[in-house]
Amino acid sequence: MSREIKLVFAGSMGAGKTTAIRSISEIEPILTDVANTDRAEFDKTDTTVALDYGELTLGIGEKLRLYGTPGQVRFDFMWSIMAEGALGVVVLIDNSRPDPIADLLKYLGAFRELADAGAAIVAVGRMDTHPRPTLDDFATALDQLGLLVPVMPADVRRRQDVLDVLEVLFQQIEATEEHAEAVDDWLGFVRAAAPRGGS
Repeated sequence: MSREIKLVFAGSMGAGKTTAIRSISEIEPILTDVANTDRAEFDKTDTTVALDYGELTLGIGEKLRLYGTPGQVRFDFMWSIMAEGALGVVVLIDNSRPDPIADLLKYLGAFRELADAGAAIVAVGRMDTHPRPTLDDFATALDQLGLLVPVMPADVRRRQDVLDVLEVLFQQIEATEEHAEAVDDWLGFVRAAAPRGGS
C-alpha cells in the first residue's frame, strides 16, 4: 500500500525553498510565483504567494511530498496550515540577509511543534560569501531557546547538499518509532541516489 510523506521547506523570501525543491523533485515543481512588489526589502523579481510543490518516490509507491512555504510574514497564516501532518521541516536561512539570527527565531518559532518533536533542521546558505553569523552563533541562539536542532551549511542549488540535509533530518526523526518506516524508505533512497550525487 502506498504512503505519502509530507516535508516542509520554510524560510525568508530568497532563502532557496523553490531551488531546494527543484534540486530533488522528480516532477517539474508546481510554483505559485508572482511579481515581487516588496523590492525595498527583498531584491527578488518573483515571490511565492501560496506554496511550491514537488515530489520524490522513495520506495515502492512511497511519495515524499515537498512543500515550500511563502517567505513573507504577511503569508504566515499559511505556515501553520502547511505544518499540519508534516513529518518534518527544513528551515532555510540566507546568511546574506541583515539579521539571519532573527530569521532563524522567526521561522523556527512558527514551526516550534515540529522543532520540539525533533523533526526540524536548519540549513544555512551563502556562508561562502557571508561567513557570519557562524554555525556556532546559530547553535547558541537555538540553545537559548532550549531547542536541540541540527544546523548545517548548504548550497541548495546542489542536489547532493539538499540530500545531505534531508538525510540528517531523517536520521533525527528515526528516534520516533511511528516514523521508522519513512526513515528506512528515505535512507534506501539516499543509498540508491548516492552514486549519482553531484549537482
